[in-house]
Amino acid sequence: MGDKAHTHPGAAGRAQAADHPTSVRNVVLVGHSGSGKTTLVEALALTAGAINRAGRVEDGGTVSDYDEIEHRQQRSVQLSLVPVPWDGIKINLLDTPGYADFVGELRAGLRAADAALFVVSASDGVDGSTRMVWDECAAVGMPRAIVITHLEAARSDFEEMTRICAETFGGDDPDAVLPLYLPLRGPEGPDGHAPVTGLIGLLTQKLFDYSGGERKESEPGPDQLPVIEEARNRLIEGIISESEDETLMDRYLGGEQVDTETLIKDLERAVARGVFFPVLAAAPAAEGARQGLGTVELLELITRGFPTPLEHGTLRVTTVDGEPRELKPCDPEAPLVAEVVKTSSDPYVGRLSLIRVFSGTLRADQTVHVSGHGLADRGHEDHDVDERIGTLSTPFGKQQRPVSHVIAGDMACVAKLSRAETGDTLSAKDDPLLLEPWEMPDPLLPLAIQAHSKPDEDKLSQGLARLVAEDPTMRLEQNQDTHQVVLWCLGEAHADVALERLRTRYGVQVDVVPHKVPLRETFGSKAAGRGRHVKQSGGHGQFAICEIEVEPLPGGSGIEFVDKVVGGAVPRQFIPSVEKGVRAQAAKGVAAGYPLVDVRVTLLDGKAHSVDSSDAAFQTAGALALREAAADAKILLLEPVAEVSVLVGDDYVGTVMSDLSGRRGRVLGTEQAPGGRTLIRAEVPEIEIGRYAVDLRSLSHGTARFSRKYVRHEPMPPQIAERVREKAQSS
Repeated sequence: MGDKAHTHPGAAGRAQAADHPTSVRNVVLVGHSGSGKTTLVEALALTAGAINRAGRVEDGGTVSDYDEIEHRQQRSVQLSLVPVPWDGIKINLLDTPGYADFVGELRAGLRAADAALFVVSASDGVDGSTRMVWDECAAVGMPRAIVITHLEAARSDFEEMTRICAETFGGDDPDAVLPLYLPLRGPEGPDGHAPVTGLIGLLTQKLFDYSGGERKESEPGPDQLPVIEEARNRLIEGIISESEDETLMDRYLGGEQVDTETLIKDLERAVARGVFFPVLAAAPAAEGARQGLGTVELLELITRGFPTPLEHGTLRVTTVDGEPRELKPCDPEAPLVAEVVKTSSDPYVGRLSLIRVFSGTLRADQTVHVSGHGLADRGHEDHDVDERIGTLSTPFGKQQRPVSHVIAGDMACVAKLSRAETGDTLSAKDDPLLLEPWEMPDPLLPLAIQAHSKPDEDKLSQGLARLVAEDPTMRLEQNQDTHQVVLWCLGEAHADVALERLRTRYGVQVDVVPHKVPLRETFGSKAAGRGRHVKQSGGHGQFAICEIEVEPLPGGSGIEFVDKVVGGAVPRQFIPSVEKGVRAQAAKGVAAGYPLVDVRVTLLDGKAHSVDSSDAAFQTAGALALREAAADAKILLLEPVAEVSVLVGDDYVGTVMSDLSGRRGRVLGTEQAPGGRTLIRAEVPEIEIGRYAVDLRSLSHGTARFSRKYVRHEPMPPQIAERVREKAQSS
């Protein structure tokens, strides 16, 4: 790597569609918000000739102007695909958001990619979220490389950041994370900072100078050789230790000189196998320049070191009935298996589905079978339908370049798939198949909304359906207890983007209202009540009297109705009427307007009139009796309690446990987890964790995760219950 001459491919060299899986590289860019991922993608596209100096594609638009929300928020909020050609290879660069709220887009990028490029800012370092994604990639053996950006910053230090990356990502083997190049610095400026103007290739022992706007190769000077030799020897040892040739290390230690070509081939194999993780440096091109620093080297690494789609791990494929199916990996001639990794809406084209083809070949105008996993709890219905593929295209910014087909290993966009959603599988209509789903984070921040006006109310349902179809990390809930429409999101930024998309894309204005937790009421003691409904107004009147006894039951018992009337005091035909009235009043509540649960209501006695008694009269009497019993009893408010499991780094265990205690939580236990983390299990009232998704991120600096599940309702502390009652009575 680093010793080839490259020419500017220009428009003629632009790849539209790959002709074989070996000519494709699928690479996802990972890094925290502000690390420079999108800038790096544009720099690579410029060097490859896919865009011009102004950052424009040939037919208008820019690489990064796909979403108007991204422009307003000045950050990426969605996955974007940028295809870049280099040396006959089509590189599909998957630019992902760095902000934690959009981790679903990152998951989609990881699913579609065969290798990952971790972008680390020299001025900001490595954050906890990036470390967690590195561990996820390591768990599945995904090949990775590291790119250090922002070297122009005054306090940037490439060598120090390389050391930090080796400690952070290397684990037990820091020599598996080593630089392939050292920065070549120019003269110091007035501030004492020496800018990086080029790179020193450690394997080729060549200098690559970018100061003139294009990469120029030269030989190192005598004063640079000692620095090169020390770093080069360490790199060689790191490469050889991962070599598949077990005799190479002995030969090297015995004094044998290993030729550069052998080292490069061993490096490429080690990178592709995911056992060696090279560190590179990159920077955007200066004003008027055509190549950004390190971009040629990075494109070389991607095309020569990263694996082809043929080396992608085997995915589990089944029939729609769940029967396992074996497929030859990434074979364009095999049965079709493709996956929707992203769904978006374009104001001109309509719904766009970004797909990765894992097997077979997808063609325009082909009819395919769409198989959905069905995330019913998130508002996604299960479905198995046939759909016709319309236009296939390769995206670049806002432009869509038509292609006739997409082979196994490649990616493209499909327009107007009306039923397919993110995560769905596309397969042959006569041989429907289903890919194993990938893990999606659970949205844990509730956003209660209501239509702003009557016209908005008419459009709300359709707008919400389209919103959740695009984003499987969002859950739509129509809460039957609180009668609220709730969007469950991953964080505040995620919620803000959802509201803006509703407004700008689907023309729906909504108001955010306080989220209600479904409370309950129950009797804290036994009580009796008498319901008397007697009215005489000429003609048939209304006459019903019933006497009941109410006693509390264990949690989860619901409402039990018992008939103990003797002697026909309440005629048999009216006993169901009393029960109906009791249950109707229980649903409305007896103290603060919350449903009454976990009580036994016993009908003891009553009176009826031969003419004036009726079903409606005894329903009313039953409701009155329950209200009277409640007036003389201690009524408890029950709140839902969730079991919360928090996975957090050991450094933050004390902080998190203290915070849970402050939320009236009861810690059930802790256990050690891999990677220096601890799993904390606690029971916490749901009213206390409405914003826990946001608060936990702040407490742990973005390194903790949590899950929650409903356990039971239990009595609320009296002082809190009193405040809730007062608020309910005043509203």
